[in-house]
Amino acid sequence: MQKLVIASNNPGKLREFQFLLQPLGIEVLTQSQLGIDEAEEPHVTFVENALAKARHVSRLSGLPALADDSGICVTALGGAPGVLSARYAGDNPKSDQRNNEKLLQDMQGVADRRAHYYCVLVLLHAADDPQPLIAEGEWHGEIALQPGGDGGFGYDPLFWLPEFGKTSAQLEREQKHAISHRGRALRVLLDRLQLSRGK
Repeated sequence: MQKLVIASNNPGKLREFQFLLQPLGIEVLTQSQLGIDEAEEPHVTFVENALAKARHVSRLSGLPALADDSGICVTALGGAPGVLSARYAGDNPKSDQRNNEKLLQDMQGVADRRAHYYCVLVLLHAADDPQPLIAEGEWHGEIALQPGGDGGFGYDPLFWLPEFGKTSAQLEREQKHAISHRGRALRVLLDRLQLSRGK
C-alpha cells in the first residue's frame, strides 16, 4: 500500500496521522484534497461511525482508507460526550473552545473527575473489504478544573494527566504520540497491517 486516504477534515488529526505514518513511506492524502465531503456519523458507537467514514472515502476515492472515530468519555457524565465529542456544544460551527466550555460547565461541582480518551481506527483496503483492520486505544486521565496549555486540539487543554502533573495540551508532541489513545491504536493497527502483509 503506497497511498492512503484519511477520512477526516480535522487538521489536528491529520497532523497526527501524517507524523505517525511518515516512517512507513505511505503517502497520506486527505479527503478534502480529493474533494470528498465528510460522511454522516449517525451511529451510537465509535466503531460503526469509523466504518461508515472509511467505506465512504474508499468508495469515492478508489483507494485504501483510514478512518478514526474518537472522543472523550467522562465517568460522571455516563460516558458523555462520547461519540458526540466533536459536536458537544452544537454543530454551527464545531468549536473546540465551545466544547471545552460546555464540558467545564457540566463538570462544575462534580468531585469525580475521571475521564478517558477512546479511539478506534478502521483501515479498509477497498470500500467492500470484508476484513477491515480494526484497532482501539484508550488513554486515562481526569478533567482539569481549568484549561492549561496550547498544544494539541479538542479537549487536550482539559485532559489532566496526574502522573505528569500536566494537561495533554502541555505535553511535547512526541511524548503525546507515545502515550495517547490515537498513538496506541495506530501502533496496534500497524502491527496488524504487517501481519496481514506477511500472510
